Amino acid sequence: MNSGLYRGHVVHQRLRPRAHRLRYGLFSLLLDLDELDALHGGLRLLSVNRGNVLSFREADHGDGSAPRLRDQVDRWLATAGLQAGGRIRLHTMPRILGYAFNPLSVYFCDRPDGQLQAIVYEVNSTFGERHRYLLAVSTEQAREARAGGQIAQRCAKRMHVSPFIGMEAEYAFRMRPPGDADGGRLSIGVDVHDEGGPLLLATHGARRFPLTDAALLRALLFYPLLTLKVIVAIHWEALLLWRKRVPFVRRPPPAVESLTVAPSDPRP
Repeated sequence: MNSGLYRGHVVHQRLRPRAHRLRYGLFSLLLDLDELDALHGGLRLLSVNRGNVLSFREADHGDGSAPRLRDQVDRWLATAGLQAGGRIRLHTMPRILGYAFNPLSVYFCDRPDGQLQAIVYEVNSTFGERHRYLLAVSTEQAREARAGGQIAQRCAKRMHVSPFIGMEAEYAFRMRPPGDADGGRLSIGVDVHDEGGPLLLATHGARRFPLTDAALLRALLFYPLLTLKVIVAIHWEALLLWRKRVPFVRRPPPAVESLTVAPSDPRP
């Protein structure tokens, strides 16, 4: 199967105006959206669109424009002038005992011939807002990624996420896409830049394991109540930044559009 389980860690390093660093371990899933029915019937600990110890709900992602998440992603690709119908893999955390909060989920979208053509970064805020950034992947970038290289992409920030980062910022993504072999590595980097240069550096590195009940049970034992810890950690780190007197940014009105389509590098 194309789907798999990943175990790794996340590191955030804030550079200005006060240095701040956090690191925590986590596990996540890489789900082929065409395999959801097979996963639902083949695993005891993980269900799709139903409650279980672990669950994946399509309604937790996308914009609700279609019942099937796969159909929504194909629609985004068509909006960007890209080809629909290829493999789509979603990297995200599942619900645990019915609860989940994913600061970032990532869709890897292939052309029908199997070549990676776009990456969609789906960002959730603690204010209940969600925004997607669809960035095209060039043929050269896809070729370099298959050879083990990274894909570099940039996009202007369109949604308020942190009360300590303003809207006049840009995301710089560094992506090493996942492979299909167990033991392979996945690397996601998201750097935030403003007029003063790099502001926040975030990296996620993980190793792939087979998506089995045994692997899920080990992940649950190693990272108990992971999704609850994520939301608690977000608010705890915000408190620490407030105590360090990092300037607070007021929340602006939400963006009208929930999808931003950009080329692989919008800068001249």
